[in-house]
Amino acid sequence: MADHPLEAVALGSACVFDEDAPSDGRAVQLDLHRLELRFASTRIVDRAAVDRLAHSIQEYGQRVACIAAPAPGGAALVLIDGYRRVAALSRLGRDTALVQCWNYPLGQALAQMLACSMSRTFTPIEEAMLLRELIDAHGLSQREAARQCARDVSWVQRRLVLLGALPQALVQAVRTAQVSSWAATRIFVPLARANSEHASALLDSLQANAMSTRELHTWFEHYQGAQRSQRERMVQHPRLFIDSLNERERERAAQRLREGPERDLLGELGHLQSLLGRVRQRLAPMNAPLATPIAVACRRLHSILPELTNELRRLCHDPDGDSRQHTGPAQGKHEPARDQQAAQALA
Repeated sequence: MADHPLEAVALGSACVFDEDAPSDGRAVQLDLHRLELRFASTRIVDRAAVDRLAHSIQEYGQRVACIAAPAPGGAALVLIDGYRRVAALSRLGRDTALVQCWNYPLGQALAQMLACSMSRTFTPIEEAMLLRELIDAHGLSQREAARQCARDVSWVQRRLVLLGALPQALVQAVRTAQVSSWAATRIFVPLARANSEHASALLDSLQANAMSTRELHTWFEHYQGAQRSQRERMVQHPRLFIDSLNERERERAAQRLREGPERDLLGELGHLQSLLGRVRQRLAPMNAPLATPIAVACRRLHSILPELTNELRRLCHDPDGDSRQHTGPAQGKHEPARDQQAAQALA
């Protein structure tokens, strides 16, 4: 078991294909310059993850071996898994890396890595790029790629469809962490299918003014409900739209703070009065017995109305009004005695 939470045990069939590798298949230290980073373009750059790995390696050493396989002809060692570890080692100024050697053909080694998900979970876009490498560069059919990756054909098809729906510029933006994988699949893919020009314009805008995934999510929610003329401005200036949205929210928060809870209570009381009026109109033509769900709902409402009435009476209590009510009739007004006839009867 690994001695540090950032490290995990890498599984695979180790073997000998290099003169420096031991005959029992153990991982060995190899010079970094001997590793060909052929599949770097299929990985998403995550600087925070590289920083964490560099700190872990600095503190505990490299506990998880990288995985390499021979290139066709055996002239080079192609890195299969461990691109972030190599980046972390380079950042630390190290010259060597702990590498485990697989004696598989290169395509089969890629498929084995996808099947085992080795040291980390790949994003769907990374899986799609690796599958495209298997199919285009190594001549595998979708069915054969699915078999070697221990997946079904529909999984392969979904990944390839996802990659095909993304413009190349967006794939590059995902790779360089300018756009998150979530935003690419949940925002840019549906946007590109509906309006490819807007998707391209949004991506161009983000190159100059980056936005977080949360901000993009908020932007897309408003975009879906906006009119066409508004959408044009939104894709040209997404940062400006989010900033103005945040400013309006700050103004509303300041207004709520100034007015206190009374403002919200006033609105809710007005809504309750309107709602109770509509309920009375709907109950008027009804006859007993009511349908069971309605009868149950009426009983529930009836049970809380006394409490609400008492609370309203307590809050609306007017001491001055009560004192006037009990002091008798107002000055200047005369009422007949109980046994006295009305003035009209004396005429």
